[in-house]
Amino acid sequence: MGTKKFFSNMAFRLFLAVVAGLVAGQFADERVVGIILPLKHVLGQVIFFLVPLIVFGFVTPSVTRMKKNASGILGISLLLAYVSSVITAVFAIFAGYGSISLFDLKTSPAVKELPEMIFRLDIPPLMSVMSALTLALTVGLAVVWTNAEKIEKLLYQFQDIVSAMVTRILIPILPFFVFFNFSILSYEGTVNSQLPFFAVFILITILCNVLWVAFSYVVAGLYSRKNPWRVLKHYGPVVLTAMGTQSSAASLGVAIEAAKKSDVLDDDVRGFAIPFFANIHFCGSVLNIVFLVIVISQMLYGSIPSIDTLALFTLLLAIFAIGAPGLPGGTVVASLGLIQALLGFDEMATALLLSVFALQDSFGTANNITSDGALTLILSSFKTGRRRVT
Repeated sequence: MGTKKFFSNMAFRLFLAVVAGLVAGQFADERVVGIILPLKHVLGQVIFFLVPLIVFGFVTPSVTRMKKNASGILGISLLLAYVSSVITAVFAIFAGYGSISLFDLKTSPAVKELPEMIFRLDIPPLMSVMSALTLALTVGLAVVWTNAEKIEKLLYQFQDIVSAMVTRILIPILPFFVFFNFSILSYEGTVNSQLPFFAVFILITILCNVLWVAFSYVVAGLYSRKNPWRVLKHYGPVVLTAMGTQSSAASLGVAIEAAKKSDVLDDDVRGFAIPFFANIHFCGSVLNIVFLVIVISQMLYGSIPSIDTLALFTLLLAIFAIGAPGLPGGTVVASLGLIQALLGFDEMATALLLSVFALQDSFGTANNITSDGALTLILSSFKTGRRRVT
């Protein structure tokens, strides 16, 4: 069973797709590439067709759920998750800019021209990503304002439908999409010279995740005036589970048990916050996405997105992270359209992002679920302080 789980792991399948694509591209001739190009294009069209549906399907129900516990604790929880993701993204921007300056990364000119596609099938999305996000926010708020319970239930069912699309359509075709893209990159000669840098940047993202966990617990300790180690010391099994499953949702049971062992977390807050944050707080994933888009943009396009573009991307990505599906790679999947719309990533860059993200997603997931303990400590102290004032 263990071997079966290993081979069915998304990170392993994407890694295998990368390696197989790089090898295949070295031996492919113009005729083979002519067949690969339309297949890659069709899969890319399907993926980007699904993105606005994913955005609407997960963000809208997240907005409607706000009314169910419309208390200060819920509001503070949402604010903590959002601010944590934004600050993490800012940290990733500094890390990305600093790392890029240490390496001489230049775009590699293609050594081979690609043949024309023998056929082309375009599948335009129903709406743009920004339209989907705007529609999700406005519909979600309107449902709350009008107390439209039937529509709310329909939105939850639609979320289940979209989740099925992700698990049964998007996730299965991703390895093939990555394989085709890396075959083309290898055939052109675009990415081969940059491969050593990817290993270095993966190590940097891992270090950044570790530093962020440490920082979040230091801040929680300073705010609560309690030793954060009394929470963090119980999270060893949670980290191992998160790294093995690449899913905060799958690690939730272990996280709940770990939090129960801490004597500095409020019982009521802990029972609400740990499951809640596991579904809306993905700071590690945000960190990895922001860092990698900077690196990949420099590698493939020869420039880094401007600060104002990254600032807008960060603010929106934090919203997308709150509404992201609790699946392996859910945050990056939910943000694909945003990355394409704001940063101008094409199919090649998107495939590269998905692949490299998957290779270090275990550490991002461990960051996600472990940092929840720090936010819960802050929330526990907030509740205690508010009770004293009252």
